Amino acid sequence: MRIGRIQIDPPVALAPMAGVTDKPFRQLCKRLGAGLAVSEMTTADASLWQSRKSLHRMDHAGEPDPVSVQIAGSDPGALAEAARCNVANGAQLIDINMCCPAKKVCKAWAGSALLADEALVARICRAVAAAVDVPVTLKLRTGTDPDHRNALSVAHIAEDSGIAALAVHGRTRAQKYEGVAEYDTIAAVKASVAIPVFANGDVTSPATARAVLDYTQADGLMIGRAAQGRPWIFREVVHFLATGTTLPEPGIAEVRDILLGHLDDLYGFYGEPAAVRIARKHLGWYAKDRPENAAFRAVVNAAESATEQRRLTCDYFDALAAGVPREFAAAA
Repeated sequence: MRIGRIQIDPPVALAPMAGVTDKPFRQLCKRLGAGLAVSEMTTADASLWQSRKSLHRMDHAGEPDPVSVQIAGSDPGALAEAARCNVANGAQLIDINMCCPAKKVCKAWAGSALLADEALVARICRAVAAAVDVPVTLKLRTGTDPDHRNALSVAHIAEDSGIAALAVHGRTRAQKYEGVAEYDTIAAVKASVAIPVFANGDVTSPATARAVLDYTQADGLMIGRAAQGRPWIFREVVHFLATGTTLPEPGIAEVRDILLGHLDDLYGFYGEPAAVRIARKHLGWYAKDRPENAAFRAVVNAAESATEQRRLTCDYFDALAAGVPREFAAAA
């Protein structure tokens, strides 16, 4: 799959998720098979670019190619300047957010709220595409609500405005992340544009990946929430698409090593105490399918230092590997 001059190999991408797809997680998912990992959305409001959060989101030092940065806002000029700034900072792809359904984002007339104003969509796409010499992509939903599914119209506007690829989430803004994704709209978009299309929404396993690709005829897949706590889903999907066979689930020891490496990267990137706090949600996702999860989270969430958090995590997985689950509730 090619987006402009950028090769996406394999064409299976990590979706941008606020508070999740930071540099440590993007690097991890790329190591485990993702061909593209899109950053958390970066605000187009230049007055916030020097905040600690924005500086972390705009840090791409040492990140494997291709580097894709998502920008969010509603002012075409500000978004164009944000695109230029991020390209100067190492971005090789710029992605425009017209997908986020969060109330705070939509209240600022950004994210999926933009789909209600197709004239503004056109101005934004033209401004950003003209501002930079790297490919610009657009992530969108099927529409604002089930009675106003206008993704097909927005896709044509985007293509005509210089957008190089689309990622379509199979839900409306009103659905948020509830219910199930529908793929008819994604298939219709793919059939009607010449630019590449990623299918996104409820791709939770190698089998669903195959089914969604077959149904939509999309050029690639984008995986979001299914990668939380299971970043190896990318290698599983890529292997299944290539061979039709299923990889075995990673063993407890491998999951432990992946998680401990992720923790170490978080500690190195954010420092304490921020990394300890940020790590808690990832720990919960990694352990979510275990019966001991609630007790484990209760203990590990109380850890105040990286050393303590890492030790408790190591103890938990070592106990599971030994077949003797530890009584974390008692330890608390």
